[in-house]
Parts: sequence; C-alpha cells; structure tokens
Amino acid sequence: MGNVTGSYLIAKTLKEEGVEVLFYLMGGPNFDIVMACQDLGIKTVDFRHEQAAAFAAHAYARLTGKPGVCTAASGPGTLNLLTGVYTASIDCAPMIILGGAGPVHEIGREAFQEVDQVGIFEPLCKYVHQPTLAERYPEIISTAFRQATSGRPGPVYIDCGADVLYEEIDESKAVKAPRPNLKSRPSADPKAIEDTINLISAASKPIIFAGGGVFFANAADEFKRFIDITKIPFYTAPMSRGLAPEDHPVSFPAARSKAMREADLVLVIGTRLNWMMQYGRRFSDDAKLIQIDIEESELGHNRDCDLGIVADAKMALSQLADAAAKRSQNFDGRLESDWVQALSEYQASKAESMEAILNSKQVPIHPLRLCNEINKFLDRDAIVTVDGNEILHFGRQSINTYMPGHRLNSGVTGTMGVGLPYGIGSKLAKPDKQNLVLHGDGSMGMNAMELDTLVRFNLPVVTVISNNAGWTARTPNQRKPGRELGFTPFHEMAKALGCYGERVENPDDIRPALERAFKSGKPAVIDVIVEPTAAGTSAAWGGSRME
Repeated sequence: MGNVTGSYLIAKTLKEEGVEVLFYLMGGPNFDIVMACQDLGIKTVDFRHEQAAAFAAHAYARLTGKPGVCTAASGPGTLNLLTGVYTASIDCAPMIILGGAGPVHEIGREAFQEVDQVGIFEPLCKYVHQPTLAERYPEIISTAFRQATSGRPGPVYIDCGADVLYEEIDESKAVKAPRPNLKSRPSADPKAIEDTINLISAASKPIIFAGGGVFFANAADEFKRFIDITKIPFYTAPMSRGLAPEDHPVSFPAARSKAMREADLVLVIGTRLNWMMQYGRRFSDDAKLIQIDIEESELGHNRDCDLGIVADAKMALSQLADAAAKRSQNFDGRLESDWVQALSEYQASKAESMEAILNSKQVPIHPLRLCNEINKFLDRDAIVTVDGNEILHFGRQSINTYMPGHRLNSGVTGTMGVGLPYGIGSKLAKPDKQNLVLHGDGSMGMNAMELDTLVRFNLPVVTVISNNAGWTARTPNQRKPGRELGFTPFHEMAKALGCYGERVENPDDIRPALERAFKSGKPAVIDVIVEPTAAGTSAAWGGSRME
C-alpha cells in the first residue's frame, strides 16, 4: 500500500458500498472525488444545476431502493443541493450527500465560501458529520450508508473539507469501514399479527393504505400476496403507486375518496398520516385504524390508532400473508362482497363519466385527452414522472402504474422542477425501460437545461409538455399575478440542444408524435398545446377537500 488522498478513500468506500452512479456538478474541492470515482469504474453524471443532481439522486433511490449519491462544490454549490435534499428528506428516501467545503482548519476565519453547511443540512438529514482526518473517511462513509438505509430511510450529509480531501496518508493507516456481515429485519409481534387478522376478518369495509416503507423494504411481492389472499381494496401514497398493479381486482383508484370515507377498518403500512391524508381525517372517525411502521413514533401520530405495530414492512406483510393463508376461508367471497361491489360500481361509473373528456377532440387539447393517449401508448413497465400543477392532478386521475417504483412525482412537498432530473435518475437506474416525463410548462422551465444533460449522456427520455401558457389554469375574472408565460416553444429549444422535438396542437396527432419521439432513439420533447382554462382538483392544504 502507498500514499492515497482523502478523496480516493471516499471513492473507494463508495465502490465497496456498491455505488454505480455519482450525480454531481464539477467544482472544488470535490473534483478529485469525481475523478477517483471515474478511475474506480463508478459512472459519473454531471448536471447543469446542483439542484437537478440532487433530484436525480433521489429518483435513483426511488427506482433502486439504494441510496443515491451526489456531490457539489463548496458554498453555493452545496447549498444548491438543499431543495433536492429537503424533498428526499420528506419523502424518506436514502441519499448520501458529499458537500464540498473550505478547509476545516480555517473555520471561523471567513475563508472562501465559508458557511455552516453542517448546521444548514442537519435539520434535513438523519446523520451529519464533518471529518477532520482523511484516515476516517472509510469509517464515516460506511456509517453514512448504514444511517441512510436503517430504520426509516433518509438523506445523510458529509461535509468534505478541502484540507481533509487533499490530505495524503498511507492507505494502511485508514480506519476500516465497519459493516454488518448479516442483518435481520424486525418482525411484528405474533400476537399483533393475530389481532390484525381478527380485525380485518370482522370488518365489512376494510381498506389498505400503503407507502414508501413498503417499497424501501422491498416488500411489493409480500404486499401483493397479502391482498391476493384477503381481497382487501388497497390504495397507496402518490410516490408509491405500483406496489401492486392498478388493474388488480381490488384496485379502485377512482373510488379513493369513497373508500377512505366509508371504510370501517384501515390498515396503514409504511406511510404517514400527513396533510395529504388530512392528518388521518380522510378516514371516518368510526373506522378502526391499524398502523404498521418501522418508526415507532409514527404510530398514533395525528390520529389515534387501535393497534400499532412496530415492524419492517416486508416482515410484517409476510407474517400477515402467512396468517391470512391459514384462515383463507375467512376471505372467501370477498370479491363478491357488497363493499367490493360498491367500489367496483363506483369505479365503473366514474370511468363512464370521464369517457367523453378522455377522448375529447377539442382544440386546444384537453389535458385529460393528452393523459389518456399517453396511458394507452406506454408499455406496462414504463417509468412515468409527472411534474407540474394542473397536469399533476390530471395525470393522477388517468395514467396507470403497474410496477413498484415506476411512478414519480413531486410527492408530499409539492416541489416543482423535479421532472427532467427524475427522468434522468430513473433512466440511469433502469436504462432498458421506456421512460416518459410529463411536465407542465411552468415546471419544465425550472430545469429545462437538463435536456443538455440527456443529450450529453445519450439518455433517450421522452418529455411531454402540457403547455397551457402559464402557471396554474387561467381563470376568467380571477387575478393571478405572474400566471402568464405564453406558449414557450420548448420543442425548438430541445432541437437546438440536440434532442428530437415537435409541437402538437391536434389531439389525433398525440400518439403519432409519441411513436416518432420514442423511435428517434434520442432525448425528445413533445410540446403539446392544451386548454389554458382546464383546471385539476385535489386535496386542499390543511386537510379540507376541494373536490
């Protein structure tokens, strides 16, 4: 062994942890980290803005279940990662953030770009550390991975001072990275599993509500097995769609509000009762509530629960499925029950009422016609990202998801501008899958230069823009300062950057445009002119309903 730098030790530890992609924007002092990663065979992808690099790392985590890793230069470079880190933090997604920083030995002297990055990132991260010795990098980076993925996942931040990165040491002096050889998952109390089966057997209108904890526990198979046995209608958090196929016999997405309002028992697995769920008030006050979460503090948060179970979602669902299988007679006839039939009929009624607008020939195009054409065109295992305001709501109603991790959107935070970066991160995670980003024109403008990133790395993501000439829907006689943006010609911008691009103004031209875009084999932009007054609806902030 010879002398190595702190930057090399970071890269080597990332490689040992199984990192395949590093998301970054070049600059000092982290430049040597990037070069060392390249030398060790880690793919490095540079962006036009650090925020986009962080978003892409988040998406990568959402597709793979593994931490996304990003790095940026000191001061403003690292601070530009913050929005992406905040979004991942609220989404409980594992990320490793390597923030470039000035020399540790000059802290407090007003050095170049000196700012308390540790203090700024600490509220958003599960773990933060500011190493002072290069020899400790293997230990600290390994700890960061353990912290990011243990219990409830989340981002971690490592402040990488220039002097520590550049320090040279004999590699034999480096502190060994500590890792568990075997790791078990916490199971549920068997009595609690039995109580859960008793409660759902007795319920006449049960539903399941599942979230990211199921995905990050890699429990999609167990989740599907459980609903296959019990025939309980299920719903998921927006970023967790596809845990089971949305054409499953007990999937009734259009009946979501009815199901949540009328259910007499709700099994909540690996997700929070936050503002999207009206802090638990989307369910009837009379409904029994069972919560399963790896984070004990989540049990009973915002609403009383009748049974709280601390457990890993994969283990708990496996236990539940085994227990349900032993009492399968309890669930015979559930598909023909009044509850399932009522939801099925409501779903069919909603579908019938939407038929005309989903196939509307109006010009400008209605966004739901655009979504319907996309839904009919895409492969079953396509990865779809939806980013914007109105189009987010329209896409929620009309584009299905069938695979875990294959649906991305702005999530609980409502962060806009995630679309293109999410498309990049998800394409790098699963390059063989059809990948489409559905953008509003406002959100597209936030990170539009990442089209250049797609071109430079030859990533054939197709971006469809629902272009309504501004932020939100245009409402007659309602004042909306800053709303108007005009019909920005994003397709021309795309072509100038080396993408395939075209504009669509007639609904019958949508599918042919999709076919041409995907056939091009290039990053592509389809700029679709839609009706500016078409408005989507969703839950209001604070929990009251708008629809």
